[in-house]
Amino acid sequence: MTTLATYWHTLRYLKPVQFYGRLSMRLVQPKADLRPAPPLRDKTGVWELPALREPCMTGPTTFHFLGATASLDDIGWDEQRVDKLWRYNLHYFDDLNAAGADRRVKWHHDLLQRWVLENPAGIGTGWEPYPVSLRLVNWVKWGLAGNLLAPEVLIVLAAQARWLTKRLEVHLLGNHLFANAKALVFAGLFFRGGEAESWLQTGLRLLERETSEQILSDGGHFERTPMYHSLALEDLLDIYNVTSTYRSCVPERWEGWLAQLPDVIGRMRAWLAAMCHPDRQISFFNDAAMGIAPTPTELERYAVRLRFAPRSPGSDGVTHLISSGYVRVQSGPATAILDVAPIGPDYLPGHAHADTLSFELSLFGRRLLVNSGTSCYGAGGERQRQRGTAAHNTVVVDGRDSTEVWSGFRAARRARPFDLQISPYHATCTTISCAHDGYRWLKGRPRHTRKWSFLGNELLIEDRVDGRFNLAVARFHLHPSVTVRRLDPSGSSLELSLPGEQCVVLSCEGGKLATEEAWWHPQFGRSEVSTCVCARFEGHSLQTRIKWGQSS
Repeated sequence: MTTLATYWHTLRYLKPVQFYGRLSMRLVQPKADLRPAPPLRDKTGVWELPALREPCMTGPTTFHFLGATASLDDIGWDEQRVDKLWRYNLHYFDDLNAAGADRRVKWHHDLLQRWVLENPAGIGTGWEPYPVSLRLVNWVKWGLAGNLLAPEVLIVLAAQARWLTKRLEVHLLGNHLFANAKALVFAGLFFRGGEAESWLQTGLRLLERETSEQILSDGGHFERTPMYHSLALEDLLDIYNVTSTYRSCVPERWEGWLAQLPDVIGRMRAWLAAMCHPDRQISFFNDAAMGIAPTPTELERYAVRLRFAPRSPGSDGVTHLISSGYVRVQSGPATAILDVAPIGPDYLPGHAHADTLSFELSLFGRRLLVNSGTSCYGAGGERQRQRGTAAHNTVVVDGRDSTEVWSGFRAARRARPFDLQISPYHATCTTISCAHDGYRWLKGRPRHTRKWSFLGNELLIEDRVDGRFNLAVARFHLHPSVTVRRLDPSGSSLELSLPGEQCVVLSCEGGKLATEEAWWHPQFGRSEVSTCVCARFEGHSLQTRIKWGQSS
């Protein structure tokens, strides 16, 4: 039940622009401007191949997004019964620049013509600011790759840039406003003339401000999700690419900011590398799933194509991402990523999960413990469950969430991590400890403290819940490839088996172990059955040991 207190603890953090910006979006309805497009600008540099995604067109009019396939002939552009995120993807036009796009040029040409004919200016999902932003960039990229944009397509492309200047998502901020700004830079450089210059100036002004706001000093994106971080990294690589393609056309006022981009991009690449597992895919903190952003490997290839130096492989040790609040520990066959972070910017918790003091663990190159991931958006019960504390590798107190996530993209009272302590790295003894106050609003004011100790071939997790409570459960979600081989009758230990037949023993003191069916959501629209190990506290403290190094 949503109470007045929930609304208060949600709204109190918002910026004034988020209130009046939302009001303006509702009340002000500009008309689309379909005047002829400005002339195209001559390139002064070379456009490099951007980051590639997997193709999403499976036929001339068939699309596969978010685990579902449908035909445009059957559903049209704006069928309300189709999930909104699926419709958004339909309007993005990502396939224009996906792998093998040169083999689908005829499909793409026909699709562009059809979109222009069937999407009246300013009406429907396709003209919402976020799809406009992504589509505009994709159309320009397609043109920069050497494809011919028909005159009627160029008219609509320019109309979208004009429209976007009147529909900037200042009420949402974050990645949405970043995408708006990027689109205006692309349009402003692709076209020439006074109108194009105004788009370019607006886009660069917003990007300069938002890069400073959204990219933290350790390189992490401020929403603290590896998926959206990857998208932000792609955005800045694209900006570097397009401004290099038109370098002599960029006003001198912005040369200083552009000169800083390589350093920002370098820090972002390092952050992403620290937040990946040995399988080179992202970890699942906050809203995160594979298949939305280009893979980390593809982003690295893109950076190298833009003549950034290749990154060196990581080595054993502790990496503390201080500004964003994550810790990576790499020790022999073990790689752990620990969440000692705030949930995100206070005024923008839409992609936050109640996952404070959770962690993920890989052994011998395989994922062992995983947060549950993200398979859907919206305001339904499944979205709520996936954001909740119980879907993550941390402690649930009295069945409540450590951060009050609600209504799909809202958060009220938030967990605040504190008292972080990290010992110097040593191969046989490295410790990290932290506490959070996310349950302070419960009657007994419980406080959760967790300590991770990496002790050679074992990981000791010590949890303590101070204050009064009825029930505390530490949850450990296993990757679907991990098999539970045997649970000790006493409930104190169980054996796990990794795909390479390595044996892992998980045991606990101060609690009882049980297993239950769970779900892992590696992609939107995809869910896999998994197992969750639940350790129920018998008192105020619990010790969980994970030992490895034996083959079965």
